[in-house]
Amino acid sequence: MASHPTPPEAPPKPTWDPRWPAEQVVPWLRPTIRIRLTLLYGGMFLIAGILLLSIIYLLAAQALHVGSDLPFKIVYGSISSNVCDFSGKTTADQFNSAMNECVNHERAQALDDLLTRSLFALVGLTIIAFAFGYAMAGRVLSPLGRITRTARRVVGSDLSRRIELDGPDDEFKELADTFDEMLERLERAFSSQQRFVANASHELRTPLAINRTLLEVHLSDPGAPVELQQLGRTLLATNERSEQLVEGLLLLARSENQLVERKPVDLAEVAARAVDQTAAEADDKGVEVRTQCAPAVVQGNGVLLERIALNLVQNAVRYNVAEGGWVEVRTHLDQGQAVLEVSNTGPVVPAYEVDNLFEPFRRLRTERTGSDKGVGLGLSIARSVARAHGGRIAAEPREGGGLVMRVTLPV
Repeated sequence: MASHPTPPEAPPKPTWDPRWPAEQVVPWLRPTIRIRLTLLYGGMFLIAGILLLSIIYLLAAQALHVGSDLPFKIVYGSISSNVCDFSGKTTADQFNSAMNECVNHERAQALDDLLTRSLFALVGLTIIAFAFGYAMAGRVLSPLGRITRTARRVVGSDLSRRIELDGPDDEFKELADTFDEMLERLERAFSSQQRFVANASHELRTPLAINRTLLEVHLSDPGAPVELQQLGRTLLATNERSEQLVEGLLLLARSENQLVERKPVDLAEVAARAVDQTAAEADDKGVEVRTQCAPAVVQGNGVLLERIALNLVQNAVRYNVAEGGWVEVRTHLDQGQAVLEVSNTGPVVPAYEVDNLFEPFRRLRTERTGSDKGVGLGLSIARSVARAHGGRIAAEPREGGGLVMRVTLPV
């Protein structure tokens, strides 16, 4: 069976999922350009303010002559003050010494007061500078945000979107125009691909259907020789295989694109339908199919999601052990995501060969379509459909043989 595993030692997951919308991520935890520009603006202002405050403080201290003697002395008389304490001073020298001490103390207090008030002013202006820098950075980077939002819509397969950025002919305008040109070319390419798939679907199916009808008419003739009937059955089986291959290739081409229209789809119902369609084959092979399906509603295309479940369950039944085999199908919700899990018994699958199972026309230990179990496109289609729904598919080897296939889709 084929499945999608997570490698034994997967690399660490990113702090945030790049598929998440930007509004779901705490902005202060991300080193965005806006935050970096804000820190740059505010940091430059803070450094300039500290330098300016230091210069003003040094110049004020030099102008006040802190620690120096007064430029005058008292020779005779008495003096009184509400600030300085001259009690007990009787001589001129005592008065001069007390006055020097008092004036220097007042100078120091004036400098301390200047420093305190300046620091408060610097803190307030720094806050204003950071807020102003954040606002200006947002205004400067608004064209980049517009480009990002358009790109996010394009990821949803809306290739008709264009940025059409107005304003001066600067780097952002050049980037937006280049992005618009790229979108136009992509839209033409996808439209051409869709037309090709539609035309190929008709041109390839029609001759195969005609061949099948002719062979069935020939085989219905009871008078046909035994050799021709055997040849007809062989050709009919080959024709049926070609039809399966064409259908698989066309479905693979269609599922490579993201979905435009989405509807609520319950994975439990999808899994149940897949199990019903494979019940007869499972009975023929003696494989027990167990289900444990809890409701798990996603937004997507029901036909494509049913194809995922059908491919996984068919692979689980076909690539199983000869006796006593089982397949278990589960659906549930896990951390806000819908999960479809298909596990089975089967041959031992080396971990290093699991990724090859998702390549077109690749099977375990067989490279090309030499098997009667399918055309080798089932898991490739499943992976493409999962990606088209914004999800992923992973496979892990089971202990003792078999695989655990896990499809995770956003709800």
